[in-house]
Amino acid sequence: MSMTSRERVLTTLKFQEPDRVPIILGVSNATGIKMRPYQRLKELLGIQAEDRYVYDWPELGTALPDEATMQRLHSDVRGVLDRLPKAIHERNKNRPEHADCIDDWGTGQKEIEPGIWYPGIHPMTDAGTIEEIENYPNWPDMDDPYRVSHVAEETRKLRGENLYAVMGTPWLLFPFERAFALQGMDKFLLNMAMNPKFAKALLQKNLDLCKQLMGHFLKAAGDNLDIIKIGDDLGTQEKLMISPRMYRKILKPIHADLISFIKERTNAKVFFHTDGDVFDLIDDFIEMGVDILNPIQTSAGKMSNLEELKKKTYGKMVLCGAVDTQHILPYGTPEEVEKEVLRVMDILAPGGGYMVASVHTVMHEVPPENILAMVDAVEKYGK
Repeated sequence: MSMTSRERVLTTLKFQEPDRVPIILGVSNATGIKMRPYQRLKELLGIQAEDRYVYDWPELGTALPDEATMQRLHSDVRGVLDRLPKAIHERNKNRPEHADCIDDWGTGQKEIEPGIWYPGIHPMTDAGTIEEIENYPNWPDMDDPYRVSHVAEETRKLRGENLYAVMGTPWLLFPFERAFALQGMDKFLLNMAMNPKFAKALLQKNLDLCKQLMGHFLKAAGDNLDIIKIGDDLGTQEKLMISPRMYRKILKPIHADLISFIKERTNAKVFFHTDGDVFDLIDDFIEMGVDILNPIQTSAGKMSNLEELKKKTYGKMVLCGAVDTQHILPYGTPEEVEKEVLRVMDILAPGGGYMVASVHTVMHEVPPENILAMVDAVEKYGK
């Protein structure tokens, strides 16, 4: 019996087998498509639609796909985003061409080549005291009503249609990555080791602000969300960025607090995005209440052991992702993409608890034929 997309996702979240494995693509920066492959995909499909960006943020580079493309991708989830304060948006929209893009935290991006932007504005690089945190002049106003003024209407409309699962995707970076944005990765990791009192205070400040905006977002969304996205990148290609001991001592309490805050305010499932090899933290994620783990970077260390991941998480945490974006999607043939999707589904899909997605955003090098090969393989073999 055919299911709606929302029924398909909800069935999977209950660790039951739906009519086919759900697909989540084009929904957020973590499960999205960069603008260049999106444009090539529209051209291949003959779809005439405006180029739009998630969060209306061109420098981030991730497309906000039109509905016709989303339907062709068989994506079972629709996203609801927040917005930057209107003044910040207007300031960046009207700044000189090629000038740095500064966000509402005072952090920002530099253009490293035409049209390609990279985080490079770290205003708290030299900070190392509690007083410098307290006196930082650019903490964002999380009570600005423009941020979430659209959320109630958008979530209510999607839930009223009842066709797709609805995922809230507020752009916060979240405490750990936000500390990187404020200080630079090297400097903050050094502070975690050498100046833990300061590092904990900065993480706590970031957490408090994240919770403030998250509270407004969840209140506006009401009961209309199925999934809420959070996350902090914790892994590298071969191991964790920090030791499991340091994670559990310093960062895990921050994540646990945020997840608890969310679960007190919504029945939506918590979707946690973290790149790299995070295998050694799987039990921690389950303990904290993570419902969905993404993106399952199969090219990173022990995350390639899908059989063991399935064994450790089944019935406890849904897996989302696992279609390789480092080698297969950008450089494989459509036939190789299909073969890889089938391999991953054969391991992760039985019994439910798996949603197909690329490992993070579909990047510039991915040909549109391979994007279609990925989703069509799910249609062909995922039933």
